[in-house]
Amino acid sequence: MSRRHLAAAVTAAALASACGAAPGPAPAPTPSPAAATGPRAEMPSGAVYRLELALTPEEQAQGLMYRESLAEATGMLFVFAEDAPHHFWMKNTMIPLDMIWMDSSGKVLFVSADTPPCKADPCATYGPDASAGQVLEIAGGLAAKENVTVGSTLKFLGVPRS
Repeated sequence: MSRRHLAAAVTAAALASACGAAPGPAPAPTPSPAAATGPRAEMPSGAVYRLELALTPEEQAQGLMYRESLAEATGMLFVFAEDAPHHFWMKNTMIPLDMIWMDSSGKVLFVSADTPPCKADPCATYGPDASAGQVLEIAGGLAAKENVTVGSTLKFLGVPRS
């Protein structure tokens, strides 16, 4: 047998044995670092959302303005230094949002569902007159999908306490 034929035979035998082998167990999926770490919220449905944080007055004033979309299972958490009535408006916001007001333990106090963008001044304001320590904004319609209702509790991971 020539070297070329011998090499071809060895390669064919190796391929035949590899192709006929039963597949081993699939490796466990490796969670992406973004999903495993960083700020996130566990919804009453069990879904986990990655969060951007709005901690400073400047970040809170900017919020989700000028965004044309939100990635799936993401939101912005506004964490305030003091519990107080915090009213929001939708000026320069391009997409409908669900806004969820909570106390410092994550208990939902008020939900403004499918809050529409403001099309002209003056813009309406939203929110309860009750004191809240944090507000979560997610894409419109998702609060109902994730079973977020007044009295339910969201669990926050990787979020600094004010």
